[in-house]
Amino acid sequence: MRHSLGWRAGLLAATVLASVAVGSTVLAMTASRPAGSGPGAHGPVQTPRLVQQQPRERGTFRPRSVPGGQRGFGPLQLPPMPQDPDDAPLARREPLLRDGNVPYDFYFSRIAYSGTALWGYASWSVDFPKADRQFLLGVRRLIETLDLYPFENAMLLDSEKLRDFPFLYAVEVGHMLLTPSERDGLRNYLLSGGFLMVDDFWGSLEWAHFVRQMSEVLPGFTIEPVPMDHPLFHTFYDINRVVQVPNLGLARDFRRGISTKTWEQDGYTAEVLGIFDENRRLMVAINWNCDLGDAWEWAESFEYPLEFSTYAYQIGVNTIVYAMTH
Repeated sequence: MRHSLGWRAGLLAATVLASVAVGSTVLAMTASRPAGSGPGAHGPVQTPRLVQQQPRERGTFRPRSVPGGQRGFGPLQLPPMPQDPDDAPLARREPLLRDGNVPYDFYFSRIAYSGTALWGYASWSVDFPKADRQFLLGVRRLIETLDLYPFENAMLLDSEKLRDFPFLYAVEVGHMLLTPSERDGLRNYLLSGGFLMVDDFWGSLEWAHFVRQMSEVLPGFTIEPVPMDHPLFHTFYDINRVVQVPNLGLARDFRRGISTKTWEQDGYTAEVLGIFDENRRLMVAINWNCDLGDAWEWAESFEYPLEFSTYAYQIGVNTIVYAMTH
């Protein structure tokens, strides 16, 4: 795995300063689940009926256009993409380098996995690329010492360059259908020190499908709750409770007082769970029954409640800091 010592030193310094700013008290709490919540708590789980999307050319990269094509681009001006990715196969796309062909120290890399189609788009690309870019705008302001690539970076799991990027992000994993080469690529990546952040999947059916997929990636490993005294919740911000972050529609109704519903399907309780390696390093951070990506994507909208977007940015920043310092 490629890690820049200079970047890591700067990030550690920023973390120390942040600890002074927010206070160093760590509140020890145990992860709690109300009755009827959590994996396996809903009785027998039926196999979800997933329809494989029609494949195009391997690795074709067609995100929603920037800035006009994705519905709801708000008043916050997103930086223009320095190259047009629409017609570039993902397998041949390269993230840009700085002057002198020097790579940035951090790339927010989203997994472009094989899966089903949602609303006419590949499931891996939900909220893409606006959520990625808008999140990075916030990260750049919060961690000024972080030398980050300011644009999206979608990666194939079977790419030989995957290990160049020690942080991966995946959404809608309840619709993920990994090929054998993708399973091998993700397994080798995680066991070699890589980190995966999972977001935006809901309820018992999508949970059961995700567990099946991961059991083929990491056979013999277990998924368990991440306790509130774990460094994931305290590396930059002190987070003392898990907040269920809803999609834009639910958040809008919540703000207007029309409804207090923040969940989808039967995902009534948000949880942060993880997969640990044999040395208890957190390899996979799983945000279940939660949609952090929508909070990043719509953070500029007055209709999106601050309490949800604040938590989404805080847990996102903490996850990056944890992944890059462990």
